[in-house]
Amino acid sequence: MLNVKTLVFDLGGVLIDWDPRHLYRKLIPDESELDFFLSEVCSPDWNAQIDRGKSFQESVDGLAVVYPKYTKQIQAFCSRWEETITGPIHGTVKILEGLRGAGYPLAALSNWSAETFPKVADRFEFLSWFDPLVISGEIGLIKPTPEIYHYLLREINREAEECIFIDNSEANVQTAEELGFISIHFSSPEQLQVKLEGLGVLNCG
Repeated sequence: MLNVKTLVFDLGGVLIDWDPRHLYRKLIPDESELDFFLSEVCSPDWNAQIDRGKSFQESVDGLAVVYPKYTKQIQAFCSRWEETITGPIHGTVKILEGLRGAGYPLAALSNWSAETFPKVADRFEFLSWFDPLVISGEIGLIKPTPEIYHYLLREINREAEECIFIDNSEANVQTAEELGFISIHFSSPEQLQVKLEGLGVLNCG
Protein backbone atom coordinates (compact mmCIF):
# COMPACT_ATOMS: atom_id res chain seq x y z
CA MET A 1 0.00 0.00 0.00
CA LEU A 2 1.24 3.47 -0.83
CA ASN A 3 2.07 5.67 2.12
CA VAL A 4 -0.64 8.15 1.18
CA LYS A 5 -1.11 10.96 3.65
CA THR A 6 -3.86 12.98 1.97
CA LEU A 7 -6.37 12.55 -0.85
CA VAL A 8 -7.07 15.82 -2.65
CA PHE A 9 -10.42 16.13 -4.44
CA ASP A 10 -11.69 18.61 -6.98
CA LEU A 11 -15.36 19.48 -6.43
CA GLY A 12 -17.21 20.53 -9.61
CA GLY A 13 -17.43 17.62 -12.03
CA VAL A 14 -16.03 15.16 -9.47
CA LEU A 15 -18.26 15.38 -6.39
CA ILE A 16 -20.79 18.01 -7.47
CA ASP A 17 -22.62 17.94 -10.80
CA TRP A 18 -21.83 21.49 -11.91
CA ASP A 19 -22.26 22.27 -15.59
CA PRO A 20 -23.41 25.57 -17.16
CA ARG A 21 -25.35 23.50 -19.69
CA HIS A 22 -27.82 22.56 -16.98
CA LEU A 23 -28.90 26.20 -16.98
CA TYR A 24 -28.32 27.24 -20.56
CA ARG A 25 -30.20 24.41 -22.21
CA LYS A 26 -33.26 26.17 -20.81
CA LEU A 27 -32.25 29.49 -22.36
CA ILE A 28 -30.58 28.50 -25.64
CA PRO A 29 -32.35 25.48 -27.15
CA ASP A 30 -30.27 25.37 -30.33
CA GLU A 31 -27.31 23.10 -29.60
CA SER A 32 -24.87 24.78 -32.00
CA GLU A 33 -25.69 28.22 -30.61
CA LEU A 34 -25.33 26.83 -27.10
CA ASP A 35 -21.87 25.49 -27.99
CA PHE A 36 -20.89 28.92 -29.32
CA PHE A 37 -22.22 30.72 -26.26
CA LEU A 38 -20.34 28.52 -23.78
CA SER A 39 -17.11 28.47 -25.76
CA GLU A 40 -16.96 32.09 -26.93
CA VAL A 41 -19.26 34.20 -24.71
CA CYS A 42 -19.50 32.76 -21.18
CA SER A 43 -16.31 30.90 -21.98
CA PRO A 44 -14.10 28.82 -19.68
CA ASP A 45 -11.47 31.59 -19.70
CA TRP A 46 -14.10 34.18 -18.72
CA ASN A 47 -15.40 31.97 -15.94
CA ALA A 48 -11.85 31.33 -14.74
CA GLN A 49 -11.46 35.03 -13.98
CA ILE A 50 -14.49 34.82 -11.71
CA ASP A 51 -13.04 31.72 -10.06
CA ARG A 52 -9.83 33.69 -9.48
CA GLY A 53 -11.77 36.34 -7.57
CA LYS A 54 -13.13 38.86 -10.07
CA SER A 55 -16.54 40.25 -9.15
CA PHE A 56 -19.47 38.37 -10.67
CA GLN A 57 -21.36 41.57 -11.40
CA GLU A 58 -18.35 43.29 -12.93
CA SER A 59 -17.69 40.26 -15.11
CA VAL A 60 -21.29 39.99 -16.27
CA ASP A 61 -21.66 43.71 -16.97
CA GLY A 62 -18.43 43.86 -18.94
CA LEU A 63 -19.29 40.83 -21.05
CA ALA A 64 -22.78 42.15 -21.81
CA VAL A 65 -21.20 45.23 -23.38
CA VAL A 66 -19.17 43.03 -25.71
CA TYR A 67 -22.10 40.72 -26.56
CA PRO A 68 -25.25 42.86 -26.21
CA LYS A 69 -27.26 40.26 -28.13
CA TYR A 70 -26.78 37.88 -25.22
CA THR A 71 -27.28 40.33 -22.35
CA LYS A 72 -30.16 38.37 -20.82
CA GLN A 73 -28.32 35.06 -21.05
CA ILE A 74 -25.10 36.50 -19.65
CA GLN A 75 -26.94 38.02 -16.70
CA ALA A 76 -28.47 34.62 -15.97
CA PHE A 77 -25.00 33.27 -15.23
CA CYS A 78 -25.17 35.35 -12.07
CA SER A 79 -28.90 35.58 -11.27
CA ARG A 80 -29.63 31.89 -11.97
CA TRP A 81 -26.26 30.40 -11.09
CA GLU A 82 -27.79 27.82 -8.73
CA GLU A 83 -29.34 26.13 -11.77
CA THR A 84 -25.88 25.14 -13.01
CA ILE A 85 -25.82 22.50 -10.23
CA THR A 86 -28.13 19.50 -10.20
CA GLY A 87 -26.81 17.80 -7.06
CA PRO A 88 -24.01 15.51 -5.88
CA ILE A 89 -22.29 12.87 -7.97
CA HIS A 90 -23.45 10.04 -5.73
CA GLY A 91 -20.90 7.42 -6.77
CA THR A 92 -17.98 9.67 -5.92
CA VAL A 93 -19.56 10.73 -2.64
CA LYS A 94 -19.85 7.04 -1.72
CA ILE A 95 -16.14 6.57 -2.42
CA LEU A 96 -15.34 9.67 -0.38
CA GLU A 97 -17.41 8.33 2.51
CA GLY A 98 -15.48 5.07 2.38
CA LEU A 99 -12.15 6.88 2.40
CA ARG A 100 -13.25 8.97 5.35
CA GLY A 101 -14.37 5.87 7.21
CA ALA A 102 -10.99 4.24 6.54
CA GLY A 103 -9.27 7.21 8.14
CA TYR A 104 -7.69 8.86 5.13
CA PRO A 105 -7.12 12.61 5.49
CA LEU A 106 -9.16 14.47 2.89
CA ALA A 107 -8.56 17.86 1.30
CA ALA A 108 -10.37 19.74 -1.45
CA LEU A 109 -8.85 22.07 -4.05
CA SER A 110 -11.46 23.73 -6.21
CA ASN A 111 -11.72 26.52 -8.77
CA TRP A 112 -14.83 28.26 -7.45
CA SER A 113 -16.03 31.82 -7.01
CA ALA A 114 -15.93 33.13 -3.46
CA GLU A 115 -19.33 34.71 -4.16
CA THR A 116 -21.11 31.53 -5.18
CA PHE A 117 -19.45 28.91 -2.99
CA PRO A 118 -21.36 30.03 0.13
CA LYS A 119 -24.56 29.22 -1.76
CA VAL A 120 -23.65 25.50 -1.72
CA ALA A 121 -21.49 25.27 1.39
CA ASP A 122 -24.41 24.07 3.53
CA ARG A 123 -26.10 22.10 0.76
CA PHE A 124 -23.61 19.22 0.70
CA GLU A 125 -22.72 17.62 4.02
CA PHE A 126 -19.57 16.04 2.63
CA LEU A 127 -17.95 19.45 2.20
CA SER A 128 -17.44 19.47 5.97
CA TRP A 129 -15.28 16.35 5.67
CA PHE A 130 -12.40 18.24 4.06
CA ASP A 131 -9.57 19.79 6.00
CA PRO A 132 -8.65 22.06 4.39
CA LEU A 133 -11.16 23.05 1.73
CA VAL A 134 -9.31 25.47 -0.56
CA ILE A 135 -11.48 27.67 -2.80
CA SER A 136 -9.67 29.56 -5.54
CA GLY A 137 -11.76 32.73 -5.34
CA GLU A 138 -11.07 33.07 -1.62
CA ILE A 139 -7.28 33.12 -2.05
CA GLY A 140 -6.89 34.67 -5.51
CA LEU A 141 -5.10 31.65 -6.98
CA ILE A 142 -6.40 29.20 -9.54
CA LYS A 143 -5.66 25.80 -11.03
CA PRO A 144 -3.67 24.91 -13.06
CA THR A 145 -1.14 27.52 -11.93
CA PRO A 146 1.44 25.85 -9.63
CA GLU A 147 0.99 28.47 -6.90
CA ILE A 148 -2.36 27.09 -5.74
CA TYR A 149 -0.94 23.58 -5.42
CA HIS A 150 1.95 24.91 -3.34
CA TYR A 151 -0.57 26.80 -1.21
CA LEU A 152 -2.44 23.55 -0.52
CA LEU A 153 0.74 21.67 0.34
CA ARG A 154 1.67 24.34 2.88
CA GLU A 155 -1.82 24.09 4.37
CA ILE A 156 -1.61 20.33 4.86
CA ASN A 157 2.15 20.28 5.62
CA ARG A 158 2.76 17.53 3.09
CA GLU A 159 4.94 16.88 0.07
CA ALA A 160 3.22 16.40 -3.27
CA GLU A 161 4.43 12.80 -3.40
CA GLU A 162 2.42 12.09 -0.26
CA CYS A 163 -0.87 13.02 -1.92
CA ILE A 164 -3.31 11.62 -4.46
CA PHE A 165 -4.83 14.37 -6.57
CA ILE A 166 -8.22 13.76 -8.25
CA ASP A 167 -9.57 16.19 -10.86
CA ASN A 168 -11.65 16.06 -14.04
CA SER A 169 -9.49 18.64 -15.85
CA GLU A 170 -6.58 17.29 -17.87
CA ALA A 171 -4.69 20.58 -17.48
CA ASN A 172 -5.09 20.51 -13.70
CA VAL A 173 -3.93 16.89 -13.53
CA GLN A 174 -0.93 17.63 -15.75
CA THR A 175 0.29 20.38 -13.44
CA ALA A 176 -0.24 18.15 -10.42
CA GLU A 177 1.83 15.40 -12.03
CA GLU A 178 4.60 17.84 -12.91
CA LEU A 179 4.72 18.89 -9.26
CA GLY A 180 4.96 15.29 -8.08
CA PHE A 181 1.39 14.46 -7.03
CA ILE A 182 0.06 10.98 -7.64
CA SER A 183 -2.74 11.99 -9.99
CA ILE A 184 -6.01 10.60 -11.30
CA HIS A 185 -7.78 12.23 -14.25
CA PHE A 186 -11.36 11.63 -13.14
CA SER A 187 -13.95 10.47 -15.67
CA SER A 188 -16.49 8.55 -13.55
CA PRO A 189 -16.93 7.14 -10.04
CA GLU A 190 -16.40 3.64 -11.43
CA GLN A 191 -13.10 4.64 -13.04
CA LEU A 192 -12.01 6.36 -9.83
CA GLN A 193 -12.76 3.26 -7.80
CA VAL A 194 -10.60 1.13 -10.10
CA LYS A 195 -7.75 3.67 -10.05
CA LEU A 196 -7.76 3.92 -6.26
CA GLU A 197 -7.77 0.15 -5.87
CA GLY A 198 -4.88 -0.04 -8.32
CA LEU A 199 -2.93 2.40 -6.15
CA GLY A 200 -3.53 0.25 -3.09
CA VAL A 201 -6.09 2.55 -1.50
CA LEU A 202 -8.43 -0.04 0.02
CA ASN A 203 -11.84 -0.02 1.70
CA CYS A 204 -12.89 3.05 -0.26
CA GLY A 205 -16.27 2.22 -1.66
